[in-house]
Amino acid sequence: MKIIQNPSQENWSEILKRPTQTIDDIEATVNEIFTEVKSKGNQAIEKYTSLFDGISLSNLEVSNKEIEAAEKEVSAELKEAIQLAKENITKFHLAQKTERVEVETQKGVQCWQEKRPIQKVGLYIPGGSAPLFSTILMLAVPANIAGCKEIVLCTPPNKEGKVNPAILYTANLCGVTKIFKVGGIQAIAGMTFGTESIKKVYKIFGPGNQFVTVAKQ
Repeated sequence: MKIIQNPSQENWSEILKRPTQTIDDIEATVNEIFTEVKSKGNQAIEKYTSLFDGISLSNLEVSNKEIEAAEKEVSAELKEAIQLAKENITKFHLAQKTERVEVETQKGVQCWQEKRPIQKVGLYIPGGSAPLFSTILMLAVPANIAGCKEIVLCTPPNKEGKVNPAILYTANLCGVTKIFKVGGIQAIAGMTFGTESIKKVYKIFGPGNQFVTVAKQ
């Protein structure tokens, strides 16, 4: 920890700067990882998972056994709250479904609007001390209502190679089809290009840090 005592006012702005990197610096890192994931697939994913998350994984996909174990770890109170939230979010998004709209703007000119689902979508859920299972609800529920056929979720593992049980429980409850223990730039790259394990998707949703944000851009 660096302790600064009684700094002069002219130095305040410099001292208070957040320790962030420039977009150019981040883009260089993103491009490097994207190139490697595109050419080496799982090998690159595993390399960067080890480098950034400090865990070596032989299997990136969360198994059914892990999902079943997670369900037992989540308290009854939390399950009830998650299910209630899911019901409310479902009601709201169901109201947004509309039938095809057709209008004849003038004789012989038919205009129409209809909503179609994206067939394959990717969800990115950040790791850290607070599991963002609420984000899964807000993304996976409308994806299911829309009719997305494949919903792929990536989230970083902890140092033991596990994913928070509340995330696994919520993802399974909301119909996520595949869950992978992958975070950061490599997760976005995996869903962008596809690997031996991770399916390529057509659009990626979800929050993330500055590296994930630039990767999605």
